[in-house]
Amino acid sequence: MHRPAPATAPRTRLARVLACAAVPVMLVAVGCSSDSGDGKKKDAGASSSAAPPSGKQSASPSVAPAKYAKLPDPCKALSEKTVDNLVPKAKSKSGTAGKSTDATSQGTCSWNGLDDKGVKGSQYRWLDVSFKRYGSDAAIGSGDQRAAKEYARLLASTKATDGAKNVKAAPVSGIGDEATAVSYDLHKTDEDFKYAVVVVRTANVAVVLDYNGAGYQGADAPDADDLMKDAQSAAKEAVASVATANGVGR
Repeated sequence: MHRPAPATAPRTRLARVLACAAVPVMLVAVGCSSDSGDGKKKDAGASSSAAPPSGKQSASPSVAPAKYAKLPDPCKALSEKTVDNLVPKAKSKSGTAGKSTDATSQGTCSWNGLDDKGVKGSQYRWLDVSFKRYGSDAAIGSGDQRAAKEYARLLASTKATDGAKNVKAAPVSGIGDEATAVSYDLHKTDEDFKYAVVVVRTANVAVVLDYNGAGYQGADAPDADDLMKDAQSAAKEAVASVATANGVGR
């Protein structure tokens, strides 16, 4: 006896046909979403945006080159005439040089003497000049910047001299790039000393000119204004010697 097909058979065949018809659509969709060509373009775009443009890498920081490459002989930074005027009876007119491991970066020289004036007593004088030069370094700054820091340190140290009294400081024009005159009184060796110190920065070099004195055996103490006037004149000469040693200004 012939049995009629279940009513669901047409529906089953229809579902299979629709499923088969849908396969190409799915394949096309998959193919579009996984196109290797587009993927490469996207990857290339991402890598190109992350990498810096050729020839445009950030340059390493640079600083201005130091103006002065060497220092003068400190014992020849002041003329014989200047030494004779400031230290009339100097023990050594050629001066006494301080020890330095690098004469191109640091140097000092000093003169001292006692001028015996008989019954009027004696006058003692001390003169000292020091130089410190700084080079330029990209990691820590230009020579000028480094010398400026040393200038500030020396100035603060001078004004804070242990035992100093009546400390006075004033800027000075016409000597280097920046200069300050510092005067003070200091009692030592049972005498009252007068100090005139000029701290200077000329480009990448820091300079200190120290001139001081005292009256012995009843002699009057030196005049503070006269000491400072002489100190500033000597400081200006010392600064000029730095330029001369480097062939600047000729």
